[in-house]
Amino acid sequence: MKIYCIGIGPGGEEQMTLRAVRALEACDCVAGYGLYLDLIDSLIEGKERIQTGMTREVDRCAAALERAKQGRTVAVVSSGDAGVYGMAGLLIELAAGTGVEVEVIPGITAACSGGAVLGSPLTCDFACISLSDLLTPWDKIEQRLRGAAAGDFCIALYNPSSKGRPDYLARAVRILLANGKAPGTVCGIVRNIGREGQESRVLTLAALETTPVDMFTTVFVGNAQTRQLSGRMVTPRGYRA
Repeated sequence: MKIYCIGIGPGGEEQMTLRAVRALEACDCVAGYGLYLDLIDSLIEGKERIQTGMTREVDRCAAALERAKQGRTVAVVSSGDAGVYGMAGLLIELAAGTGVEVEVIPGITAACSGGAVLGSPLTCDFACISLSDLLTPWDKIEQRLRGAAAGDFCIALYNPSSKGRPDYLARAVRILLANGKAPGTVCGIVRNIGREGQESRVLTLAALETTPVDMFTTVFVGNAQTRQLSGRMVTPRGYRA
């Protein structure tokens, strides 16, 4: 018995790996958050859908595992990469001891796909930090922000804001500024990566504090070497030196 855990990238067949597309083609049942299933609608036409909303991830994975135990070929999908803020870890936990094998199929996470839109902001060491405190306490998020700033890491910020926490990005910026990041640090934002209505912008860390963002936005904070070159955000690795 096997179940696939598939990262679908930003969404749409052209944003997915060939391995992910082939796995979806082989499945007769696909589980996922409704928005993500809609993004791959053309690839899963005629297949059974297990669709649940946010905070129902355990129910979704449990239902998919039950289908797999019945002999169905099942996939659980996540946007981006299934192992980066995705379903892979949860699915492996729930499948432990059941006899169902979980095959994780990687996808393009927002740090990579959004970085490509901006240019090359993550050429050197970088950290990915989610600002959502739904599953991680805010004091732990603050600790990670302070560490990344003190180490002069480039940073990709996921889930920077929502209706319930509209000021979290501004709070994060203030923490970064207080722990070593300069106000003029080059930053970038990308909204709706790889989807209709994609938008991007390069700006400074100081300006980022008052810039409105939402859950469809990924934020990039550079290090001390990051530059804006012809409108692109670039962190040199040092090859020319």
